[in-house]
Amino acid sequence: MADSSTGPADGPMTPGADFLQLRIEEAPAGGRSDWLAERLRHAIADGRLPVGSRLPATRSLAADLGVSRGVVTEAYQRLIEEGRLAGRGRAGTVVVAAPPPARNPAPVRPVPAGAVFAAPPGGDVFDAVRAAPARIDLSPGVPDLAAFPRTALLRAERAVLADLPTAELGYGDPRGAPALRRAVADRLARTRGIRADPDEVIIVAGTAQALGLFAQVLRDDGIGAVAVEDPGSLGARQHLRHWGLRTPPVPVDSAGIRVDDLRSQGAPAVLVTPAHQFPTGVVLGGDRRRRLTDWAREGGLVLEDDYDAEHRYDRPPVPALRSMLPDRVCYAGSVSKLLAPALRVGWILAPAAYRDALVEAKRYADLGNALVPQLVLARLMESGAMDRHLRLVRRRHRIRRDAMIEAIGTHLPGATVHGAAAGLHLLITFADRFADIELAAEALARGVKVQPLSWHRVRPGRPGLVLGYAASRPTDIAEGVTALGEALRDLLRGRA
Repeated sequence: MADSSTGPADGPMTPGADFLQLRIEEAPAGGRSDWLAERLRHAIADGRLPVGSRLPATRSLAADLGVSRGVVTEAYQRLIEEGRLAGRGRAGTVVVAAPPPARNPAPVRPVPAGAVFAAPPGGDVFDAVRAAPARIDLSPGVPDLAAFPRTALLRAERAVLADLPTAELGYGDPRGAPALRRAVADRLARTRGIRADPDEVIIVAGTAQALGLFAQVLRDDGIGAVAVEDPGSLGARQHLRHWGLRTPPVPVDSAGIRVDDLRSQGAPAVLVTPAHQFPTGVVLGGDRRRRLTDWAREGGLVLEDDYDAEHRYDRPPVPALRSMLPDRVCYAGSVSKLLAPALRVGWILAPAAYRDALVEAKRYADLGNALVPQLVLARLMESGAMDRHLRLVRRRHRIRRDAMIEAIGTHLPGATVHGAAAGLHLLITFADRFADIELAAEALARGVKVQPLSWHRVRPGRPGLVLGYAASRPTDIAEGVTALGEALRDLLRGRA
């Protein structure tokens, strides 16, 4: 009689499940939830799990696969947030939606090399990049959108609508809903070291509108130039220029913006990203912070873009500049990197001398943000759902960052990685001399979107790429970086 306690003669038995014939050894290290969620998506799409199907209990499937229950729970939760599954209490987890079958889908044709990158970037360049078809999008600036907390948002929205008095459905305060201004003030005190009264908070339609309002008010106050970090955000530079301000560049090095160069440049105001400089990822060092605040105390004005400060992995938090010098810092933050850019909700704090003018500019821009989304966001913040979401995406972002660093080491061994300790993107630079726009074009021809570092430079410098990792699965990141390595080798071979 065969001994039932032993596995096959050719090796030990590996965990597996009859359900969908899942075999855990196929899952990449550190990406088991990603792997399981993707297998479930495929099964729903191809009909193996039709609408109404009941999935195994998380505890049972985890035991079959030999993994922790959390791996299965997270995979199920992602599909619940995507609207494919629903938890039905005692009835279990059920498939509730499936994508419609494709009808002879047309093959995706790569954009011809250089099509998006043929000319200097204009105001519509990011629209053009988003519209370009690609298999893998490694553009920076987007968090893990698949983790968007749909369930928590729907719960908060139902609660808000149930409690909302009819009288509040009229026009509101252009500064924003009091509930959201209180929630933002509390959050900034807890997470960014900023002490502010809710009456000082102005709710805006994201950082883009914040920059536009700042620009209008400063221009009316006689300020014609706002210095910018170099390299620094092309989009921010474009917004300031749109409102008629000059944007003289100030170099950034390994300690942040060079304040001595700022002084010699002579601009009365400067836009900085001190907690996680875009695109280099540098944290403004202690000595530079002191020099910058000294410059501001002498009459300079700082515009602080705190765009992704809460996404950090390998370093402690740093306080916002606004916490150190409220009378000389205009501060801007948003939920674009915390939840999703599509929400278009942000906030600004300004010195008292500019506050009334900013409220007036906001009033004439749009009479204030939509009320219901503000109240929903306030409830997310107050309930702790925002913090729970941040803890979730930090874990997922860290896995994806590590996958990108590993892939770069394998397929782009000559690249130097910058800014890995925090944020949603990496900067890589190269010692070889070539046009990084050409490399980005070669990558797009292979179906991979990236941004060339030269877009974000004013002065010449080493070629590089800005690579977003937060919104892509580890397998897609590895495939995308592999394509980048091939594109670089072909580019350099053609120049040899």
